[in-house]
Amino acid sequence: MEKKRIMIVDDEAGLTRLVRLSLEGTGKYEVREENDAMQALASALEFRPDLILLDVVMPDIDGGDVAAQLRKSGPLTQVPIVFLTAIVSRREASTQDDIGGYPFLSKPVALDALVKCIEDHTAAR
Repeated sequence: MEKKRIMIVDDEAGLTRLVRLSLEGTGKYEVREENDAMQALASALEFRPDLILLDVVMPDIDGGDVAAQLRKSGPLTQVPIVFLTAIVSRREASTQDDIGGYPFLSKPVALDALVKCIEDHTAAR
């Protein structure tokens, strides 16, 4: 079974490391961390992820702008993007389906919820 390639873009290195270790621990995923949002597009073009987990609030450039860049890049236009954010609480999340047209998960997120989200959004890929 080929591992799905997941990229996480978040300025919090501790969070990206925890998510990477947790996802890789399942044996289902290869994970790339990117802690500099300005480098997200270049990293994604090189890594070719099956799904991108993207923080909303980051220094220099926000997740919405990064998502827009990714959508304009030919090879990445169809890669699912899921926002991973602390700006929307779990309670608020139950009344919203997306942020700017993208699905999202609220931080902190449980591993089982993260895996389910990844599987749901990569099933057709």
